Amino acid sequence: MARISLLSLPLAAPSTDAAKGAARRWPNLGERLLPWLLPLTLFALWWLASRNHWMSEQILPPPALVWSSAVELAGGELWSHLAISLQRLFWGLLAGIGTGALLGALLGFSARAERLVFPTFSALSQVPTLAWIPLFMVFFGIGETLKLVVLVKAIVVPVTLHTLVGVRDAQPTLREAARVLRLPAHLLIRRLILPAALPAFMAGVRLALAAGWTSLLAVELLASSEGIGYLMVWARQLFMLDIVFVCIVVIGVLGVVMDRGVGWLDRLWVHWPHPATAQIRRGPRYTGWQRLQPWLLPLLLLALWQVATQQAWVDPNILVSPWTVLHSAIAGVLDGSLSSALGKSLGRTLAGLLLGGGLGFAVGLWLGLSRRSERVLGPSLAALRQIAIFAWVPLLTAWFGLGEAAKSVFIALAAFFPLFIATQRSVLNLSPQLREAAQVLRLNLFQRLRHLVLPGAAAGIFAGLRLSLIYAWLGTIGAEYFMPSNGGIGSLMIGAQQLLRMDLIMSGMLLVGLTGATLNLIGQRIETRATRWRHV
Repeated sequence: MARISLLSLPLAAPSTDAAKGAARRWPNLGERLLPWLLPLTLFALWWLASRNHWMSEQILPPPALVWSSAVELAGGELWSHLAISLQRLFWGLLAGIGTGALLGALLGFSARAERLVFPTFSALSQVPTLAWIPLFMVFFGIGETLKLVVLVKAIVVPVTLHTLVGVRDAQPTLREAARVLRLPAHLLIRRLILPAALPAFMAGVRLALAAGWTSLLAVELLASSEGIGYLMVWARQLFMLDIVFVCIVVIGVLGVVMDRGVGWLDRLWVHWPHPATAQIRRGPRYTGWQRLQPWLLPLLLLALWQVATQQAWVDPNILVSPWTVLHSAIAGVLDGSLSSALGKSLGRTLAGLLLGGGLGFAVGLWLGLSRRSERVLGPSLAALRQIAIFAWVPLLTAWFGLGEAAKSVFIALAAFFPLFIATQRSVLNLSPQLREAAQVLRLNLFQRLRHLVLPGAAAGIFAGLRLSLIYAWLGTIGAEYFMPSNGGIGSLMIGAQQLLRMDLIMSGMLLVGLTGATLNLIGQRIETRATRWRHV
């Protein structure tokens, strides 16, 4: 008996240790499974809905059909369309990044060039890429040139702005040292300008890639006979939503891969400590002749435009005079055709902002305060964010039609993520001392939100609100392009493009640009006024 008990003692310890190890592993396993809870729940609901025929297969195809379609498309058709889209994106990135880098370097290197060119460039960039598409369709048709021009327009702006900031804001002490050492131009560029500009340039490339991919999908949905966007439109017209589902997944995966790829290149190339990316600062106050320099380029372009129309260098049906555009804009505002269309668009923007921005604020606040909720919902929302916004258009139009419901959902989706991300990050980045103070004072949830959380996160939240306002406006233009019913400035521009009314197209572009700039200014004023206590 003694031998048995002695022999049994060593056997009991490992079993106890194993139990403790299993107990330690199970919580980790549970934490790892939390991000999969929402996707698995949604998949289970999808499977039940299709199995019990809660919805028609044309509206909600069963998972088995989507999988079989994915396998069939992977046999060749999907890859051929995807290869065409990626080839377009490659050439657009090559041309856009090269042009933006050269232009940004020139403007950042020369203060005179910045004074002469940047105000005009900034004014033109206020007109979003979507608003240029009807004009480009008239100028270049619907072939490959259209896709390339739209991509270059979308990519050039962020690359130019970030390269300008990087080159212009290189450390002054290093510039002085370079002047003292009398470095030649090639060493100055290699040793000072490139290292100083590379972090900002890579940030611009990251934004340009997202803007280019989104713009390419938009133009392929509008005017294309091949590419991943065309495949989605074709499947939507035949109510083959299983193919639309497959394309959405592929677009999301590609978005993740491209974003991670640019991030990897950023970490590989920019491996030294560097400050956060700067912002375009307001230039110094000019006096005398310098005040007139920013007006030289726009006046020269207007003069060339007027001469080209008067001398009939271009078909007058393609290019109308600036006076005609201005007259059409004023007449449209006075007779109500443009003003009523703009009013409808602004109403949709505000409604979408209230719906999507309000939901984004609430979800961001919730996930910022609750770590467990962030573990459950955060990864799924991050995955959805990688899907380009226009990839949802075929699915939304199939589910909600072409009326106001589809437009509202699309605009709300565009406004959701900027405010959600800003709110969540602002709450998560709050000082731990505020949490300790709340615990010591035994504040309830409402008191914590009112006195600690919201004041501490206000700057980030209002910055996100400004972005949501701009994205809601862009989403409104896109929604009215793809769902041209019940009026709106986007619907008016698409209709004018079909009738070759260039005066209306350009008048609409003018109003879209001015409205976007005004909304941005209003957002900045709201942000400054709401957080003015931070600057006291």
